[in-house]
Amino acid sequence: MRAMTVKPGKEGSAAVTDLGAPAGEGDVVVDGISVGICGTDIEIAAGRYGTAPPGATRLVLGHESLGRVASAPPSSGLAAGDLVVGIVRRPDPVPCGPCAAGAWDMCLNGKYTERGIKQLDGYGAEQWQVEPEFAVKVSAALGDAAVLVEPTSVVAKAWDHVERIIARAPLAPRRALVTGAGPVGLLAALLAVQRELEVHVLDRVVDGPKPDLVADLGARYHTGDVTDVPEPDVVIECTGAPSVVLDVVGHTTPAGVVCLTGVSSGGRTVSVDVGAANRELVLENDVIFGSVNANRSHYEAAAEALAAADARWLAGILTRRVPLHSWIDGLERRPDDVKVTVDLRQPSVQTMIAEGRRS
Repeated sequence: MRAMTVKPGKEGSAAVTDLGAPAGEGDVVVDGISVGICGTDIEIAAGRYGTAPPGATRLVLGHESLGRVASAPPSSGLAAGDLVVGIVRRPDPVPCGPCAAGAWDMCLNGKYTERGIKQLDGYGAEQWQVEPEFAVKVSAALGDAAVLVEPTSVVAKAWDHVERIIARAPLAPRRALVTGAGPVGLLAALLAVQRELEVHVLDRVVDGPKPDLVADLGARYHTGDVTDVPEPDVVIECTGAPSVVLDVVGHTTPAGVVCLTGVSSGGRTVSVDVGAANRELVLENDVIFGSVNANRSHYEAAAEALAAADARWLAGILTRRVPLHSWIDGLERRPDDVKVTVDLRQPSVQTMIAEGRRS
């Protein structure tokens, strides 16, 4: 069984590794279909972080998963042939209060583990196993687009928490701004459109598929400054760029809500008048909060949102697919990339012959 692996902490260690048994533990055996590659995978492959399972030197990557059930116990509610997505995070062993309640995305002590990231092998293998409670069945109609469930779960959680905050008062949001038109930003915009909001997306890219994907949603695409966008009631910030974060915090309607989903890199300083910012936040009842990861309820909400979306639009996000044997090519970002996926399926004889001819 081949898998996408790295030696955490060692740049240039990415490889295709032949493993003797499915990675991970669990009663459900799954034939891998594809995994998505995101910034987290790129940073782990660059040696910046990531932790191999205890006793192992290599980590199987892949947390944005899609597979087809090969076998499952009757009590699991799954059957051979079902499309499933594996949940990334596992609760800490203590567990803390949120983990004990199934809200492991809100873990308090940091002792959680994560498939393909922290102490657990991921789903980037020809076959993998998963515990039934961490397998989410998805609609067969989604096909390959079901690999978007995991990134969609992140923004499903963001919108869930935004709506809980809005419910603190009799507010009716009308306008949403999403900063960043990468996969997470586009999916955040999709969920905003599904909530029948006026949606604006801000990104610096002027060419390629992103402007059209936003327009096809019925949203408006902007490439200028945040101040060029009408003041939103809700902001989903997906870039992690410090200057953008500061700009959106000061550019909402009264009682505005800003959700930060992008992770900033350290080492950058931005001058800010803290007193003025504090005054505006307090006097306008604004809320700023961070959100990361997702629990099962958010995966299920994500699967429902994708099932209700236009299939052709979802297909437009999947801009490049690389085979498992050359998955390292997927770590390279190209100008027209939106979402790169790795095809985990065994190629047919005809495909291998064709690839041999092209090479």
